[in-house]
Amino acid sequence: MKKILSLLLAVMMIFSLAACGQKPAETPKEETPKTETPKAETPSTGKPYKAALLLNGSLGDKSFFDSANIGLEKLKKDLGADKFDFKVEQMGATPADEKKWAPTVMDYCEKGEYDVIIMGTWQMIDALEEASEQFPDQKFMFFDETYNFDERVNNNNIYNVLYKQNEVSYLVGAAAAMMTTSTEIPNIDPATKNIGFLGGMENPIINDFLLGYIQGAKDVEPGIKVAIAYVGNFYDSAAGKDLALAQYQNGGVDVGYNVAGAAGLGQIEAAVDAKKYAFGVDSDQAALLADKAHVIPTSALKNVGNSLYRAINLDLEGKLTYGTAESLGFAEGGVEIVKDEHYEKMLPESIRTKLDELEKKITNGEIKVDTALGKSTEEIKAIKDSVQ
Repeated sequence: MKKILSLLLAVMMIFSLAACGQKPAETPKEETPKTETPKAETPSTGKPYKAALLLNGSLGDKSFFDSANIGLEKLKKDLGADKFDFKVEQMGATPADEKKWAPTVMDYCEKGEYDVIIMGTWQMIDALEEASEQFPDQKFMFFDETYNFDERVNNNNIYNVLYKQNEVSYLVGAAAAMMTTSTEIPNIDPATKNIGFLGGMENPIINDFLLGYIQGAKDVEPGIKVAIAYVGNFYDSAAGKDLALAQYQNGGVDVGYNVAGAAGLGQIEAAVDAKKYAFGVDSDQAALLADKAHVIPTSALKNVGNSLYRAINLDLEGKLTYGTAESLGFAEGGVEIVKDEHYEKMLPESIRTKLDELEKKITNGEIKVDTALGKSTEEIKAIKDSVQ
């Protein structure tokens, strides 16, 4: 009789655990299905799927964060507010703002009002890890920085989306190198063969932009020189302008590339003052900055907004796999350069045709673009030194 009772109790415990979506503690991690986080409330529940976009910066950067917001706005328009809604929390980007980032993430988790909390950049990794550990039932989307699923905890409630910024930067580098040797473009000195790069802060993602840029430039112009500077943050446009002006006025740079968020807007201002050129980044900056469009040949898009639009739609369908990372390049629509009438006006047909050829070669794997991800400081320095 005791054996029968014991068996019944064991069966009841198994069903109870299954009903709660829990597992015994001794279950090995590799056996844990990655899709066991609670599904989003779909439109059939009568409640909208709600997202919170937590920005360690502010809207109005004409770049990275604006792209994320635009993607969510488009999704709300396409689905309707009765099916999807979101809130943006602008936490600021200055050193004084940093102390409130992690507490803000915790506040949103404690509210329990949002199906998913979205954040990005390397500066938010520790806050994300702590929040995901304390709130295992809260889902998170983390963009534009690698979340190490092997080393960090409670990762089954995190979806990590990355972008192959090295691929799109390859095209920008090739375009810049062809521009600086062109005789068809005004205000270019074809004898100098100097281009510039302005990063926000030196970190793996920004250096991934840089290495792709250098490779693309060197592949079309082996003798190219690249002036490299980092602002030290992503918000100080005045400092960005000063650094870019030094490149244009003292370094013989004809064409620059800003990868510095709001700080990069300073390079575009510098290009206007110096009558030179600057490629945009993350958003179509020629369209957003119409009065400065004449110095922006095109922009390298890291389609943050598109990737969030895609991910939330998949989540609504119960098809988004948490506990994994995706890296989106040309083939997946994760990156692109803007090709419109403005682009056609700014760049000669010979350059545009070459860029099309290079993009196809990247997409089909004929060109392998180098990456800074996983490289040592010494390896990255050697590549930088090769264009000095």
